[in-house]
Amino acid sequence: MMEKEAKIYVAGHCGMVGSAIVRELTRNGYENLVLKTHGELDLKRQGDVEEFFAKEKPDYVFLAAAKVGGILANQEALADFMYDNMLLEMNVIHAAWQNGCKKLEFLGSSCIYPRMAKQPMQESCLLTSELEKTNEAYALAKISGLKYCEFLNRQYGTDYISVMPTNLYGPNDNYHPEHSHVLPALIRRFHEAKVEGKEEVVCWGDGSPMREFLYVDDLAEFCVFLMNHYSGNETVNAGTGMEVSIKELTALVAKVVGYQGKILWDTAKPNGTPRKLLDVSKAKALGWTYKTELEDGIRFAYADFINNPCRAER
Repeated sequence: MMEKEAKIYVAGHCGMVGSAIVRELTRNGYENLVLKTHGELDLKRQGDVEEFFAKEKPDYVFLAAAKVGGILANQEALADFMYDNMLLEMNVIHAAWQNGCKKLEFLGSSCIYPRMAKQPMQESCLLTSELEKTNEAYALAKISGLKYCEFLNRQYGTDYISVMPTNLYGPNDNYHPEHSHVLPALIRRFHEAKVEGKEEVVCWGDGSPMREFLYVDDLAEFCVFLMNHYSGNETVNAGTGMEVSIKELTALVAKVVGYQGKILWDTAKPNGTPRKLLDVSKAKALGWTYKTELEDGIRFAYADFINNPCRAER
């Protein structure tokens, strides 16, 4: 269990996941938090990261920092996604180990599971077959971070764990029209279409892929839960265990936003992985399950989009 007075470093606290973890820690009475913006500490610079850890010596670390984006962003910046993520995660994990960090939690992503993995995906399916090509660079970087935690445990007896979230959404998301993930991109697209009075909205692919979505505050609750109640080399899936087609999701977002025009599909654009559903039996066995239903979460996310114009403009 993390002591209430322990020094806790949340890497990536300005992002969607990191900010949710900070909210959850604060809600649970953890006040000795170390937070650094990218401008204050560039995690890609090894020397700066080593200096930071040597000075602060945090007891616990949540590694939620990452360079993220949707299909288009991953396709346009393959090298950047791999290089940036490899650098920042290795720097943080290694410096944590060098400076006696009691426990570290690494945030992975369900996109690192094989493209055609048996559904729902168990934690054990990692590295059993080919990855999804549309985000291969990001996936390889995330796999490396996850495995580095495991190897440190095996070689040096550290207590470094990892969690594998499904598709996330919620406050502090990235709503960029081209570089965001599917749900925030849909929120922005339908909101703008409603405001501009557009008669139709064109979406990528054919709407057939099945996806699972978890509200980010639910994930944050699980992250703190795991830090206090789980140790082990194998990652733990974080999801709802429920799925929805992209076509159904699109209709739901349009409903929440209040858009009443036509929805068209550009089948020349890629669909991505045909189905992605996590097996969450391990999380349930540990005593955790999600709380926020999808339509409620989308309403919360849309309110965040509306009430935070600086994020809506990205």
